[in-house]
Amino acid sequence: MNKIKIVTDSALDMTSAELTQLNITMVPLTVLVDGQTYLDNVDLSAEEFLEKMAHTKEIPKTSQPPVGRFLEVYDELGEDGSQIISIHMTGSMSGTYQSAKQAAEMSKSDVTVIDSRYISKALSYQVLEAARLAESGHTVEEIVKRLDEVRSETKLYIMIDTLENLIKGGRIGKAQGFIGSLLNIKPIANLDVGELLPVTKVRSHAKAITFLVDQISEEVKGRELVRFSIVHAGRNSFTFSENLRAKITEATGFKDIDICVTTPIISAHAGPGAVGIMYWAK
Repeated sequence: MNKIKIVTDSALDMTSAELTQLNITMVPLTVLVDGQTYLDNVDLSAEEFLEKMAHTKEIPKTSQPPVGRFLEVYDELGEDGSQIISIHMTGSMSGTYQSAKQAAEMSKSDVTVIDSRYISKALSYQVLEAARLAESGHTVEEIVKRLDEVRSETKLYIMIDTLENLIKGGRIGKAQGFIGSLLNIKPIANLDVGELLPVTKVRSHAKAITFLVDQISEEVKGRELVRFSIVHAGRNSFTFSENLRAKITEATGFKDIDICVTTPIISAHAGPGAVGIMYWAK
């Protein structure tokens, strides 16, 4: 039986150690800050990027991996006859998925490319499940089918502290309705269809926590929480994340909620102070 290898990109908010342990190959995007180009989460850590972003006058720019880089990875991984499943951040917010698709069509290897429709830990849920199933001997077809199920059971919310990065980066999508009365407003959007859609606006972090706890508690009622993650972009949002974790645990009884600083590629667009809240519930 041919081995199945998993490839992804740097938008999934997993550490190098985690990826190595699970034999997952990550192809990084690039971030441009103050005229310097860095490989996302390779040349520049999440914390280092936030420090640079705080002191730059220009909004950082990002770009997807070149087709040629994906082609090199696919040809190398498939040289021994292995099949490849390549799972990527939502195609509506980045050209990464399309770069991977083009490379797959050119590669000598057997490559299946998947648009996760998500970013961050919500993307990692699919990558982790694919790695687990590949390790236990499932076929590509079985894994692809299972990832469809995981995707349908996943939800992602994002609270934005400032819309400047999203607007200037062109990633605001259908959340244009948030532009206007921005003073002291904390917009909350979701990523259910692969692009940002407005959900509500609140006037404080406390009200954001109340909304999210009420909303998510209702959504997961009668379901089994498999994973729950909170990612944030900056010191100011760490306290919010800790408070939200405590309230979610209190409301749902689910204790295994991880918190981390999100990868530079996401911070660059979401902006300082942003918080992502995502879960997978069966």
